[in-house]
Amino acid sequence: MTDLAPLRRALLSVSDKTGLVELGQALAARGVELLSTGGTAKALRAAGLEVRDVADVTGFPEMMDGRVKTLHPTVHGGLLALRDNADHVAAMQAHDIGAIDLVVVNLYPFEQTVAKGAVYDEVIGNIDIGGPAMIRSAAKNHGFVSVVVDVEDYAALLDELAAHEGQTTYALRQRLAQTAYARTAAYDTAVSTWMAAQVGGTPRRRTFGGTLAQSLRYGENPHQAAAFYTDGSARPGVATAQQHQGKELSYNNINDTDAAFELVSEFDPAQGPACAIIKHANPCGVATGATLLEAYRRAFDCDRTSAFGGIIALNQPLDAETAREITGIFAEVVIAPGVDESAMSIFGQKKNLRLLSTDGLADPTVAALAVRQVSGGFLVQDKDIGRVSPDDLRVVTKREPSEQEMADMLFAWTVAKHVKSNAIIYVKDGATVGVGAGQMSRVDSTRIAGRKAQDMAEAMGLPAPLTQGSVVASDAFFPFADGLITAAEAGATALIQPGGSMRDDEVIAAADAAGLAMVFTGMRHFRH
Repeated sequence: MTDLAPLRRALLSVSDKTGLVELGQALAARGVELLSTGGTAKALRAAGLEVRDVADVTGFPEMMDGRVKTLHPTVHGGLLALRDNADHVAAMQAHDIGAIDLVVVNLYPFEQTVAKGAVYDEVIGNIDIGGPAMIRSAAKNHGFVSVVVDVEDYAALLDELAAHEGQTTYALRQRLAQTAYARTAAYDTAVSTWMAAQVGGTPRRRTFGGTLAQSLRYGENPHQAAAFYTDGSARPGVATAQQHQGKELSYNNINDTDAAFELVSEFDPAQGPACAIIKHANPCGVATGATLLEAYRRAFDCDRTSAFGGIIALNQPLDAETAREITGIFAEVVIAPGVDESAMSIFGQKKNLRLLSTDGLADPTVAALAVRQVSGGFLVQDKDIGRVSPDDLRVVTKREPSEQEMADMLFAWTVAKHVKSNAIIYVKDGATVGVGAGQMSRVDSTRIAGRKAQDMAEAMGLPAPLTQGSVVASDAFFPFADGLITAAEAGATALIQPGGSMRDDEVIAAADAAGLAMVFTGMRHFRH
């Protein structure tokens, strides 16, 4: 291995033709011989470039619908041979193997094929074999060979050749090799993850892959390095959103924006406007309304103090009226499935306010994996897409809930799924009026939510907290009656909870004594 390696012969085989012709022209201008296959060779020839087919080099035609074309000793010998090893050089001469100094390959669009919902056989057909094999061969021999798998690296390669008279440095080849191995690893991850879903059960091995979307200034705190990677899925959200203005998103911005958008996506825009405001990964206000402006105001009125510096998510395109109201407070991020021109103009006066738009809402019913790292491993589970309908609920008290109480309980239960445990949510008329999150004791969450509602009532000059006449959702069962009694003292009239405690009878008796209605869901929504 030497620091500088000359580039005399290149093999190009790409599915993404972006920048291909320009790269080919630049290489040819340096006297580099171009080898290629199929559509790549056709595109280069159409641009007037001289290209030699890989089939001419191997002596074998492409066969089996192109499955077998580069899997040949002439190709891999040209990639793997150590140029400073006499035995390798002798083997190349004996078998008429020419050295290949550069491989440019991007793989069959497997991830995109899965994303569009292709049938099984079409997905299998888009599993690349020859491409990853060439990439790995070239990357292993990066002491002499350059390998490029991303269009973004074409310019760096050409700059290097210009700076070193047609040669590449070891530092560049090493960096390209790392990128190449990461690409094949991510590709294999996509294939194995898809196969796991088809086969079912618990895979013996799990891998996870991503592509760098953004290097972040720091993580949760300034002393933590961080970056944002995307997994290639087309799910609407912070990873696929367009940012129209404002500073770069921070680690915490991305985390909270994802939480806000996933929550607001629970509310079908066809059923009316909804708004969710998130602070430190927990909702501080969620509401529906006759208009987007009303939904925002009602969400804001749940906890105006915590909403300061929060993340605002909307389930309908942002309009001017709502935009004007939002600019009255300090918000970090606003995300919505669309923004009209007038709203964009209003936000333009708040240059630091980050405005994101998506192509739609995230589908809250689509299965996905949730992954969390622990010391020495990963915890993997299905994303919580659990929902309940009125038919799933079991009334366990003497009093049946009213129609409005039932609607509010279902609303509260939807929000509970997105609040850190122990979670207690007070809701009245389709809006949260108190949220207690992340406490070690459920009764403490109940008290905190009620206290915050009382503080807001005093700040707004209301005669009583909005928890009067509200309903309460608990993400898990009440282990004792004290939490229920506390909710009743705050003015709640109905409760929704999973049930299943050893003391359910005691809790039900307390509800009956207080004249409350209570339903059991049979489903828990822990969120840690």
